[in-house]
Amino acid sequence: MNTTVIKLDNTPIILSRGIFDLLKSHIRTRKLSKYNEAKLELELKYASQVLRCNLPENVVDVDTRVKVKEIASGVEFTCDLVAPGKARRKHNTLSILSPIGVAMLGYPQGAQLQWEMPEGVKVFRIEAVSKIN
Repeated sequence: MNTTVIKLDNTPIILSRGIFDLLKSHIRTRKLSKYNEAKLELELKYASQVLRCNLPENVVDVDTRVKVKEIASGVEFTCDLVAPGKARRKHNTLSILSPIGVAMLGYPQGAQLQWEMPEGVKVFRIEAVSKIN
């Protein structure tokens, strides 16, 4: 697979060491499409790993509220990303291991990314990132 087609944003993602390890483990479960698996492997290859206390405030991580724009349609939505065991539909929270959660982890506000969704490959821009309690 041609990785230049997969990589959209030239900025390496920034992850805490724990999230980096979680994503590596997620790849091994083989729950991702071949496209998303290749994309995530490429992102992790060039990722910066930092201690969680050194993670910039504007980077998507666990316990963050993210405002996202789907570029082709212009549709904007906001999601609260939490640990897999804390995700609850009634609280409008999503697991960081949900398709959109995995896609956004480590990207800073303003970044554009692409990820294969059930409807095909979509391009998103992260409009805003903030911590949630």
